[in-house]
Amino acid sequence: MTPTVRVWDPLIRVFHWALVASFAIAWISAEEWDAVHEWAGYIAAGLVLVRVVWGLIGPGYARFGQFLRSPRVVAVYLREMLRHREARYLGHNPAGGLMIVALMTAMLGVSLTGWLYTTDAFWGSEWMEETHEFLANSLLVMVGIHVAGVLLASLRHGENLVRSMFSGEKRAAAPGDIA
Repeated sequence: MTPTVRVWDPLIRVFHWALVASFAIAWISAEEWDAVHEWAGYIAAGLVLVRVVWGLIGPGYARFGQFLRSPRVVAVYLREMLRHREARYLGHNPAGGLMIVALMTAMLGVSLTGWLYTTDAFWGSEWMEETHEFLANSLLVMVGIHVAGVLLASLRHGENLVRSMFSGEKRAAAPGDIA
């Protein structure tokens, strides 16, 4: 049996799947069920804010300092990925870390513009509605890129990253892996 280590703590795993669910519910309910759509957006915003706090005070692999890399490190990782020579990371790889920040920022932008659209100042504002829709559509594209990256990394490194986001476990670091 291959040795494993706990990488993703329960809060990270619950956050991840709850954010997936809240975004899916918000997307599905966008044109039909305003109250459901709004609550899903509020829940998504709250989840991201909890994750930001957890990124500052949580355990090792949850912390932003563990997975946020400089643009140069991200570029080198992406270049190595194109050459099929990228290192396996026990936590988030540099591209994944960048995607986390991008997804959370976009989710907060979608939530903020959605909320602003309900205020007296922006009620009926076409540009606010268009901004909200643009950010939501951009977020959907980013989610697709995220899923593709997870599948690619799973294939390249021979591990099921989706399963690890349920179990919290990943294969233990081998020589050459980055813990």
